[in-house]
Amino acid sequence: MAPSPRTDRPWTYARSGVDRSQVSSALGVLLNEVTYRPPPSAGRLVDAPGHYAGLLRIGRETIAVTTDTVGTKTKLAAELGRWEEVGEDIVGVNVNDLASVGARTAGLVDTILCPRPDPEAFRGIGRGLNRGLRLARCSLLGGETAVVPEIVDGIDLGATAFGFFPRGRRPVLGATIRPGDRVIGIPSSGVHANGLTLVRRLLKERSVDLLRPRAGGDRPVGEEILTPTRIYSGVGDALAEAPAAHGLAHLSGGGVRNLVRLHPRVAFVLDRWPEVPPLFRWIQQLGGLSDEEMFQTFNMGIGFILVVGSTRLAETRRRLARAGAPDAVEIGHVQRGSGVSVPAYGLSFEGYS
Repeated sequence: MAPSPRTDRPWTYARSGVDRSQVSSALGVLLNEVTYRPPPSAGRLVDAPGHYAGLLRIGRETIAVTTDTVGTKTKLAAELGRWEEVGEDIVGVNVNDLASVGARTAGLVDTILCPRPDPEAFRGIGRGLNRGLRLARCSLLGGETAVVPEIVDGIDLGATAFGFFPRGRRPVLGATIRPGDRVIGIPSSGVHANGLTLVRRLLKERSVDLLRPRAGGDRPVGEEILTPTRIYSGVGDALAEAPAAHGLAHLSGGGVRNLVRLHPRVAFVLDRWPEVPPLFRWIQQLGGLSDEEMFQTFNMGIGFILVVGSTRLAETRRRLARAGAPDAVEIGHVQRGSGVSVPAYGLSFEGYS
């Protein structure tokens, strides 16, 4: 497979059509207009700005709610006629955000937008959705299927999920993170559902045959990229009540920058980052992407992060192994300062957006 010549201008997520700074700016404008606050009888909003899920206190109980979509990964699914993987992603992209605040997943409502109903695609989506629900121990409460040919020309998949905090468990929001804490990473299953607009542009630009393996790969590259998001809800649930757990993070869009969402006044030094999986290196070479662009766009092999007290590493590893993550590795530590750094690559990020 001979890739077509690459243009001189380096590829970035912004060049592919997704500019994070523009998104942040537009979102800021929107939020400035949302000033209404309901009366106390409707519940009390728990202050957790920038976190993975919204928290609402109702009486003695707190619920967590989050929403996300599979994004343009559905375009690749349509091209290959494979829908089970993105059906499973509907669950993963949402329950992982609930796990990041220490909530136990309870239920999910899915949303499907399409130009017309496609029974075969829906069958595959349903099978994947069912598999994801089983892995997350989550109930499907219902959903919405909207046939809107004037709005979409393909299938768009998303969901809203909610969780709760059993037995008086408190949300894990990163407030107890302190210098000296250790950072533990749990490997991802691949690119998950982030950066696919950029990946798809590179595949097209370089005329990659999706039905053939990449160099060094053992299965078709399209199938490899479609691998579903690893589900971490069991891990989050197992660690949320442990005194060692000071912070939890899902490395989704934004890559390692997501750690800033946990605590803006400490520095996360990722000085033990494991070897980056070959798929990410292949994507990087495909587009001539910088290390900076890779680490702020993709998970680079680590999909979920835990920040724990330095004296609780052995206990945490045992809990992780029992929760289905024996492959967890220590990837860094916390020190005084701010931002996130990956010293081996000379990278430093100050903010999330």
